[in-house]
Amino acid sequence: MASKHWVRAITAAAAVGLMIPAAVFCQGTSGPTTPPATGTGGITTGGTGTGGAGTPSIGTNPGRTTTPSTTTTSPSNPPAVVNIPQPIFVSGRVMLEDGTAPTDSVVIETVCNGQTHGEGYTDARGYFSVELGGRNSVIQDASEMTSFSSMNASGMTGSNSTSGTFGGSGSAERKYMGCDLQAKLAGYRSQTVSLAGRRGMDNPDVGTILLHRNGPAEEGKTISAVSLAAPKDAKKAYEKGMDAIKKKKFDDAQKSFEKAVEVYPKFATVWYELGMLQAGQGKMDMARKYWDTAVECDPKFVKPYLQIAILELQSQKWKGVVEVTDQLVKLDPFDYPQAFFFNSVANYNLRNFEAAEKSARAAERLDTRHAIPKVSHILGMILAMKKDYAGATEHFKAYLKFAPAAEDAAKVRSQLAEVEKITAASAATKEQQEQ
Repeated sequence: MASKHWVRAITAAAAVGLMIPAAVFCQGTSGPTTPPATGTGGITTGGTGTGGAGTPSIGTNPGRTTTPSTTTTSPSNPPAVVNIPQPIFVSGRVMLEDGTAPTDSVVIETVCNGQTHGEGYTDARGYFSVELGGRNSVIQDASEMTSFSSMNASGMTGSNSTSGTFGGSGSAERKYMGCDLQAKLAGYRSQTVSLAGRRGMDNPDVGTILLHRNGPAEEGKTISAVSLAAPKDAKKAYEKGMDAIKKKKFDDAQKSFEKAVEVYPKFATVWYELGMLQAGQGKMDMARKYWDTAVECDPKFVKPYLQIAILELQSQKWKGVVEVTDQLVKLDPFDYPQAFFFNSVANYNLRNFEAAEKSARAAERLDTRHAIPKVSHILGMILAMKKDYAGATEHFKAYLKFAPAAEDAAKVRSQLAEVEKITAASAATKEQQEQ
């Protein structure tokens, strides 16, 4: 899912600056708003997710003395230790994009290595609280029942007889590696929450999971449809290349990918992976070439657009960022909140403040788990420029809450103090006028 690309995208953009007018925080309650001048730094887009043994009791009988047993366990034959796994609970809420709760009950399910399993249901207001792998009385559909009892592509069974969950047995940290939590409702697609590393003592609240209604106007795909038509030999070379990447044999991976596109030049997925290999080696010009080729082969394949947007962002080519992200969010307006954020950053620096605010609002709405706290900062800046000091204060405080240890936290605190000072002065002036 798209969410897995957030960390890469946000980290790659960490060094890019927003250009902020100092005058925004130096003006009084009246007077013109000074637009930002290009060339000065300000906001960066980075900164961002035992059980004890029981004591046996000695019973008593009236009129009779019971002598406790003196039998001891031999050190050479210690009692077996039974590890009882702690249950893992998750809770949260499912909502539609417009902020309302679904009218129907929604299934909460785990997706582990491509296999789904129902875990529980939402209530009438969209809230849920379930025990992963527990007896939650969820009716599994036919596809889930089939995968539950059959072998998957790697030769491992879908369920695990020890743990009772798709995640497999082992330590709590490894139990749900490769697993996501999502909502399931006909006609909608869901955001996902990674369950990797989740343990029994973790905070169960996973926040809000949004559902997006599928529409005919949305054409973007995370899987290239053109690539699905690749001939058998090309697919085999691609799979061999992906296997080499897992083994960190990157030279072998590149040779296999090159063979795949030689057999099938329109293999957009492979051109994308070739670009990722080049980017991993710091060869960004070559990576850009491969990603452009992927887009040419399949204009509806969304993954290359995000990587191209990051390159444009790093180079501060704001018009390029706007063009690429406009195309990306047109193809997929739901799965990439970071694309809306990048679009906001670029429009801000181009002084298109209305467009910047619109994109930032979209990013804020989709980023329900605050993986991109900078969204709050840029909204605070925009609202301060519009003299909406109450809104600016709210968003500056939100940024400091979501990213208290950010490198620019001290600067944002200063900006917050200035906005609060202006607000206080305005209130005092209004009080004097009323008297």
